[in-house]
Amino acid sequence: MILRARTILPVSQPPIENGAVVISGNRIRAVGAWPDLKPEADEKVLDLGEVILLPGLVNAHCHLDYTDMAGELPPPKTFTDWIPLITAAKSAWSYSEYAHSWLHGAHMLLKTGTTTVADIEAMPDLLPEVWDATPLRVISFLEMTGIRARRDPKEILREVVAKIDSLAHARCSAALSPHAPYSTLPALLRLAAGLARKNKLRVCTHLAESPEEFEMFMHGRGKMFDWLRRNERDNSDCGLGSPVKHFGRHKMLGENLIAVHVNLLAHGDASLLGKHRVHVVHCPRSHAYFRHPPFLRERLANAGVNLCLGTDSLATTRKIGKQKPGLNMFEEMRQLAVSDKTVAPAEIIRMATVNGARALGLAGQVGELAKNAAADLIAIPAVENSTDAHEAVLAHTGNVSASMIDGRWAVPPME
Repeated sequence: MILRARTILPVSQPPIENGAVVISGNRIRAVGAWPDLKPEADEKVLDLGEVILLPGLVNAHCHLDYTDMAGELPPPKTFTDWIPLITAAKSAWSYSEYAHSWLHGAHMLLKTGTTTVADIEAMPDLLPEVWDATPLRVISFLEMTGIRARRDPKEILREVVAKIDSLAHARCSAALSPHAPYSTLPALLRLAAGLARKNKLRVCTHLAESPEEFEMFMHGRGKMFDWLRRNERDNSDCGLGSPVKHFGRHKMLGENLIAVHVNLLAHGDASLLGKHRVHVVHCPRSHAYFRHPPFLRERLANAGVNLCLGTDSLATTRKIGKQKPGLNMFEEMRQLAVSDKTVAPAEIIRMATVNGARALGLAGQVGELAKNAAADLIAIPAVENSTDAHEAVLAHTGNVSASMIDGRWAVPPME
């Protein structure tokens, strides 16, 4: 099949006007100018018309479980105030409500251009049934905590590994997610880090998300410190340095680590993350929901950190008027453009595509239109009289015109 479009935005190379993508099976065979890609006798040509064709978006952090909590939790005064709200909301839900919420979120992502998602899974029993119900590529990071449950870290890890070993899927996979430094025992961090290195698994965690977490680990005090101490957390690991340095002490930092948020940095933290080739995911709308300090994008980028974008969950996304928010990577890209005037549109798109693919260990496979990459792509309407493809992508609103995953139409193009 050959797909022709007004503009091809490969991401890994400059835009191509009047371009085409040649697909063979589930792979891309060639990308180039339409006049240069002559169809073979048996090849179908599909002219998509006035669209921009680009790679499917890579959502590097999501909580599909919580989709139907959209608009239910008003923005709190502090992050610590939010934790009991989400805990209470979760405890009130049934298995079927979680399943419906997960599938609702997957449908939202599909319609708005995501083709690969890194999802934190708090309800692993949903797998693999929900995987089978969506064409998305899903990496489900199985959440681990253990503070409140008082469970042995070895037992927690054994249970999660057994679940991962029981799952086999052609398009989806599972990995590890120690929840956060404040909610995960140091012993579990060390065990998870060692197992992940040994078995070449990706690890995803929330790190340095809030001022309360930062104060807890840096200075051994504050609202989160006091709240967790009342809940019988052993806080002897606090007051020893930043959350990033806490992870360093427990051997968590490495190229397989996807650190979500990283909103606060002590001296040397950015260099430490860059040195260990840690990937950082920024979630712009969630960031705005909590009114966190400005994201330190330039500081991290200058340290060589691979920066990606994610949606986080709709439990941490503000309503616009009476309208509930939706999971939409284009909205995240626009939010970043509004909050950080120093970042170019092309770089924002890279954060939502090739950078996310690299973080997930899928570099060269998804997130770009290139020879031998997977045939994961989306089409959006071209903006009339637009001369900059990157700006046109950021301006896109609504659903995509078409979406292909693994060489099959997930959202068929309009005839």
